[in-house]
Amino acid sequence: MSTPSASRPASEYVEFWNDTLADKFNRFQDILMNGLSFHSRVPLEDLEVAPGSRILDVGCGWGDTAIQLARMTGPEGQVLGIDCVDAFLEDARRRAEKAGVTNVRFEAADVERYPFAADFDLCFSRFGMMFFEHPVPAMRNIFKALKPGGELMFIVWRDIEDNPWLGLPRQVVLDFLPPPGEEARTCGPGPFSMANPEVVRQQLESAGFVDIGFDRNDGPVEVGDSVENAMRFQLALGPAGEVFREAGEEAERQRPEIEAALRRALAPFEQGGKIVMGSSSWTVVARKPDQPRE
Repeated sequence: MSTPSASRPASEYVEFWNDTLADKFNRFQDILMNGLSFHSRVPLEDLEVAPGSRILDVGCGWGDTAIQLARMTGPEGQVLGIDCVDAFLEDARRRAEKAGVTNVRFEAADVERYPFAADFDLCFSRFGMMFFEHPVPAMRNIFKALKPGGELMFIVWRDIEDNPWLGLPRQVVLDFLPPPGEEARTCGPGPFSMANPEVVRQQLESAGFVDIGFDRNDGPVEVGDSVENAMRFQLALGPAGEVFREAGEEAERQRPEIEAALRRALAPFEQGGKIVMGSSSWTVVARKPDQPRE
């Protein structure tokens, strides 16, 4: 995700995040931050952070990973969390203050345009890289932000076919409504824009990165504490929510039937009172060379 700088206007993607998606994301914060946390918890458990490291968290959202990274680098280190949504960052600052974590700060900034110096040992991103309006320029700016030898680790969704928690509800809604048209407002390239490793490898190489690797991470995600909550989440966000939103009045006319169909589709996934479904992501790693390229 990216935000406007002081001197340039916001892109329509950024405006859409702030004027349409922010409230919906906040409404389902527990699912998005905690229910999907499997996909950051596993990579971060294996990540070695040297004490005193300077870390950049791109698309940091409500700040949970930035705070975790701040604890990992210790009091001598620093973490900068960047996101495009001011409402998310307000919550992140409150969370850090409550946790007593003082070596993290949050800034609303455009990662594609931000005037980075080569200050950071590590850049991390959980589900933020997928939404860049211009992926390669954004990666080049992250490359610029890293010290020689600095590391990049980011997490992106694999294909929708590997993520039934998103694919199944979308198909249910498409049984009633047409797919979004070319003029649909979107959050950017979308959650599956970096699902293809070869495309992402080429993007990273174009940006200057080396030692690129992909690690598949399959596991359960909690998408609601009840069938009703899970249904409302799907109609608000993600691919199913996009279909529903773009259909407008026709979607509202068919809402009772669509909601009933989603309840039926989600009910079999109830485990211990929660809706638990399968998911799959890539953890992508890369490195800035120790020496500048010739």
